[in-house]
Amino acid sequence: MLRTKRKRPDEVGWTAGSAREFLSLSEAETGFIELKLGLSGSLRERRRGLRLSQANLAKRLRCSASRVAKMEAGDPSVSLDLLVRSLLVLGASSEDIARAIRAGHRAA
Repeated sequence: MLRTKRKRPDEVGWTAGSAREFLSLSEAETGFIELKLGLSGSLRERRRGLRLSQANLAKRLRCSASRVAKMEAGDPSVSLDLLVRSLLVLGASSEDIARAIRAGHRAA
């Protein structure tokens, strides 16, 4: 957060913290969320790199475009197996998936 924007909340006693602190998440819960975010971000990047629309990807996966949007947004209703299967459909290797998981852990 910019120092100028942070000054006012600090003046009234607010403090900046992490989502983990705010939501009282355990280390395991935080790790799970980071994993899903890494996979969902990789899916979005791979789809865009292949110049596919969400609708085109949805046809390949036999689901709706809104489901693809939820997958890319890291929606909690999306399962890990759907994210992994979708990446595999787009040609990701197991090494690509491992990199996506590691990227999710570094981002958070």
